Amino acid sequence: MKQIKIADTTLCREGRAFSFKEKIEIARQLEKLSIDAIELPEIANVKADALLVRTVSSFVKQSVLSVAAGTTEESVALAAAALSGAAHPRIRVELPISPVGMEYVCHKKAPKMIEWIGACVASAKQSCCDVEFCAVDATRAEPEVLSAAIESAIASGATSITLCDSAAEMMPDDFARFAGEIAEKIEIPVYVRCSNQNGMAAASAVLAVRAGVAGVKTAVCGDTVPLDAFADMIKNCGNAYALCTGIRSTELHRNVKQIRWILDNSKHEKGTASLAAEQTEIRLDSNDGRDAVDAAGVELGYDLSEEDRARVYEEFCRVSGKRHVGSKELEAIIASVALQVPATYQLKSYVINNGNIISSSAQITMEKDGAVMQGICIGDGPIDAAFLAIEQIVGHHYELDDFQIQSVTEGKEAMGSALVRLRADGKLYSGNGISTDIIGASIRAYINAINKIVYEEV
Repeated sequence: MKQIKIADTTLCREGRAFSFKEKIEIARQLEKLSIDAIELPEIANVKADALLVRTVSSFVKQSVLSVAAGTTEESVALAAAALSGAAHPRIRVELPISPVGMEYVCHKKAPKMIEWIGACVASAKQSCCDVEFCAVDATRAEPEVLSAAIESAIASGATSITLCDSAAEMMPDDFARFAGEIAEKIEIPVYVRCSNQNGMAAASAVLAVRAGVAGVKTAVCGDTVPLDAFADMIKNCGNAYALCTGIRSTELHRNVKQIRWILDNSKHEKGTASLAAEQTEIRLDSNDGRDAVDAAGVELGYDLSEEDRARVYEEFCRVSGKRHVGSKELEAIIASVALQVPATYQLKSYVINNGNIISSSAQITMEKDGAVMQGICIGDGPIDAAFLAIEQIVGHHYELDDFQIQSVTEGKEAMGSALVRLRADGKLYSGNGISTDIIGASIRAYINAINKIVYEEV
């Protein structure tokens, strides 16, 4: 029985700005399904994206965690550093090899492109023993160029190759023959990634596996092989063709349904501030009056008092004189000036333990009315552990509606900003924290939001 390797690309969807919380939950659901590899995109925001990879690494112990390397030595180094705590790290080198891709995306001719592929793979290999080379648009490449690119990647240390039918120009039987001939010639595993533009991605993938391919790239609701459809196909027909997957079929549809709910919610609902604003296209400027600003705050889900609305509008007037105000700016304004209350809980200290061979834990010490209280918890990542420790001290669990982190300055000592939105009794409370330590900023933001809730409950 041949076991097909599954690498899921749901978190790499272009044009999808998942919140931090949504990314964590999707990765957790994929890990529960025993997906062979969970793929993450290239690290664009050094602090936020690297923290995401480290947090996911804390609970993804069975699946390979794969991060795109980008095209520079710096981007490769960022991917390697972020994966330092992963149990099974992998770096992906994704480069086009069709004439159009090489010329217009990378501005290189074939000989230079082949050299560059070797250099990128070699650079990744220095930092990670598992390196994948993805030949983007492989079905439209010239055969000799494709062969030379694969040979260059293998010679430089690639441990697997992925062939991408990006244009969906091949029928399933032709693609299977194309992929099978390449898989037969090389000794390392070959994966395929098929576009579902014509609705035949799953068929192309199955036939490619029968032709000798080792693995398939899938996604939930993405433009590639549908995860649940492919898994069902192998479950129903696999015995006849000696094929199987390692996916937990009994949990498949429940977990995929949960992931789809996250995808639909992030697109249509106001569950996360950043995406809610994209949906409503909030864009304010100095010409907008008090009513427009109040309406935008309600649209983001806030129920502010008259006093707080006045403070928000006053700060908006100051900011809008310099630039347009979108959802993120309005969120920051609300977090910084609305519901500012005396600090019932004050942070005294925190200790975070995290690594690839231990569970993440947090020890938080806070003070309330002169009394020092301490919480110690284990969680799925350092931030989750810290939030659980805070809840242990407070003695109450609040619904985390959104969690955002971003860099507010540049350089090695950059300041990180964290925004936390908690929901209590149907109302939203936002807290903001700033620190050179993004975990510290997250802790301060969470306590800030809790202080606002506690103040109103008194």
